[in-house]
Amino acid sequence: MATIHPRVLAALGRALSLEFSAVQQYITHACLVNNWQLVEAADRFRKEAVEEMQHSERIINRMLSLGVAPAASQLRPVDSANNLEGLLLANLKLEEDLVFHYTEASRFCQLINDRDNRDFFQALLEEEQLHSVDLAAWLQALQHS
Repeated sequence: MATIHPRVLAALGRALSLEFSAVQQYITHACLVNNWQLVEAADRFRKEAVEEMQHSERIINRMLSLGVAPAASQLRPVDSANNLEGLLLANLKLEEDLVFHYTEASRFCQLINDRDNRDFFQALLEEEQLHSVDLAAWLQALQHS
């Protein structure tokens, strides 16, 4: 097995922490908006939580394939709000942080010619960019309704 740069391993660990934080936040928001009787919003947040959990699973599998024990070092506290718009803004911020992280990880892997991990981070980046676009569109629709 090839030696993996420590910074790539750190990026995987940070990615896992961010993805688990996203799962926690989306599930919390789903429960919160469900209490507000916003069933459609709750369903959308649950769907996002599932997608973030799938990302977590991919990261764990990647770490295991590299011979590393997966560990999410720190979960972020859930950002909350007292309305749907505030929740969407909090989720958009988290998605932007994921996009930033995957952009930086992908760039670093490119710099050190680690194509496999670059491709791995790039795939996650593209999915998180789509999440950001979807959330921004939902927020815009809410603000203009």
